[in-house]
Amino acid sequence: MQKIAAIMALVAAAGVSASAQEGPSFDEVVNRAIAQENNLLKILRGEHPLGETYIQDLRPDADFGAVPKSDQYFLGKLDFSRGVANDSFLDKEGKLTSVMHLLSPQFRAVGFAQTLVMDNGSFDRAHYDFEFYRREFLGEVRTYVINVSPKKTAGRGRFLGRIWVEDKGFNIVRFNGTYAGARRGQSYTHFDSWRINCGPDLWMPFATYGEETGLGTGIGQKLRFKAITQVWGYAPPDDRPESEFSNITVDLPGVQDKSAQGAENSPVESLRSWERQSEDNVLDRMEIAHIIAARGDVEKILDTVVNNLIVTNNLNIYPEVRTRVILTTPLETFTVGHTILISRGLLDTLPDEASLAAILAHELATIALGQVIDTKFAFSDRTIFDDDTILKRFRFTRSQADEDAANAKAMELLQKSPYADKLRQPALFLKALGSESGRLPNLISPLFGTRMANGNNVLRMSALLQQAPELQSKRIDQVPALPLGARTMLDPWTSRLRLVTTRAVPLLSGREKMPFEITPVYLHLRYETTPDLDARHPDVVAEGPKP
Repeated sequence: MQKIAAIMALVAAAGVSASAQEGPSFDEVVNRAIAQENNLLKILRGEHPLGETYIQDLRPDADFGAVPKSDQYFLGKLDFSRGVANDSFLDKEGKLTSVMHLLSPQFRAVGFAQTLVMDNGSFDRAHYDFEFYRREFLGEVRTYVINVSPKKTAGRGRFLGRIWVEDKGFNIVRFNGTYAGARRGQSYTHFDSWRINCGPDLWMPFATYGEETGLGTGIGQKLRFKAITQVWGYAPPDDRPESEFSNITVDLPGVQDKSAQGAENSPVESLRSWERQSEDNVLDRMEIAHIIAARGDVEKILDTVVNNLIVTNNLNIYPEVRTRVILTTPLETFTVGHTILISRGLLDTLPDEASLAAILAHELATIALGQVIDTKFAFSDRTIFDDDTILKRFRFTRSQADEDAANAKAMELLQKSPYADKLRQPALFLKALGSESGRLPNLISPLFGTRMANGNNVLRMSALLQQAPELQSKRIDQVPALPLGARTMLDPWTSRLRLVTTRAVPLLSGREKMPFEITPVYLHLRYETTPDLDARHPDVVAEGPKP
């Protein structure tokens, strides 16, 4: 007893309570989680990221349980200061007939985006009850798992489900459930919402997966669907240090450039520079709008594949060919001058390098054939407009004659490339694309470029189809295309993309192939270190754990 008393005296002298040594109490965890959630809402009210929702409506299937029968799509800028409002980038009618709207009139296209936050302003003990469930690791992050239910007096539309609270800063990193208190004849859908660590004590909404397998709507219908909502573009796309402005190189008097670079441009060089200026203006504007990813390791891989095609075909192209990734889901590729752009959705679903090479070969062919950008964008005023009109201002479609010429040239490039004896898989991918395009028109409809397929008619590289084997959906050794999200991971703060590393998992049945399908979100969470993030929100001080 005397020893215990001595230890307690030492602890008291150090200013640390015995309970702190044992870890926070459950009430402390809940209180800190509530405080952090309200701090996050303050941050979000100053952010206007992009939000994308893609839905696949399902039908029952005897062999695969459920398969897509149609799809819907939405893209717009979110505004958390007005609840969770949005400004659509699509036509006024939009491409999305929201499932939430079918369920409840107050949910329109923004319905799925609202699942990025549990409760916009009333997540507290006055409205909710909390019950400890267990401890669990989500990737590298250790969490408290807590059941949450609204009080009977809380009102309609309150969150009902489970939250995961990480045990370092007590931030909610995941919540799973639905909203309670729907009116008679209406229902709320279920969702699983995840956040990503973007810096010290900052976990930002990133992705929400929604699913229903037979929800009644009150109008004699049963809803079956899968949906994914993703958010990115929180931080400014151009975060260059102030020193870039102040560090101007000044030539000393009398110093003259006598090299070849100091000569005047020839007319051809002037034309190429003018075209490059137009190209750069477009790319810069798309990056400012968070439509294309910041350059990173993914683009280096794409550059390597393109370079393989260029070198083995002895192409001499100037200015050099570049690659960029569009962050949106619809499957498309196109060129802006000498830059090849490929959508994230297409990059995700391509099954191997040869398939990627075949897709990129088509765009490289358009460059090799001299198809150029409209140089009107060299005038900077033509890229000054609001983000929500970007799909109307930038269209990079080609005529059928140009497409046919590019298809023929691309086949020549592939036959002389390292991928010449590996074209059965790209052919199988294109065949699968054609077979799904009728059911998934929004996935196949490009936002900027030319269609790859129309109905069951493959328009891109159709000559490859002669090498395609028969599609056999039940064969687990034939994988024509991957599910959406299979290859890439997006940093929602910086809009930078990286390739994911996954384990090779043997398939048990054809159902697990899921070509072009939405799959559940299950992230490997980790803590990131980005020291400058605290300075970006000095008005919000996150409550950390006690010492």
